[in-house]
Amino acid sequence: MPSSTHDHAAVLIIHEVEDYARWKVVFDDAATIRRQAGEIAYQLLAFETEERRVVHFSHWTSLAAARAFFESPELVEIRRVAGVRAPEFHYLNRIEAKTL
Repeated sequence: MPSSTHDHAAVLIIHEVEDYARWKVVFDDAATIRRQAGEIAYQLLAFETEERRVVHFSHWTSLAAARAFFESPELVEIRRVAGVRAPEFHYLNRIEAKTL
C-alpha cells in the first residue's frame, strides 16, 4: 500500500446540493482556502439521473490535511451556507493509476 504522500491522497465526497449554481459560487470562492489547506487538484461530477447529487473528487498533499480541512468548523459552516445535504466523505490512498 502506498503512503499518504503527495498525489497519493484523495478524497471522494458525495453530497446533494439544494441549488447547483449557488453551491458552485461558494465552492469557487473557497478555492484559495482549499489550496492553502493542501488540495492539489479536483474534479466535479454529477450523477446522470440526479444532477443535484454532486461528486467532488480531489487530490491532497496528505489525508491528514484533507481531514483537518473538511472536519473544521469553518467548513461545516461553508457547507451549510452552500446548501449541502448529507455529505459522505471517503478518504482514499491511491493504489494504482494508468491510462489505457
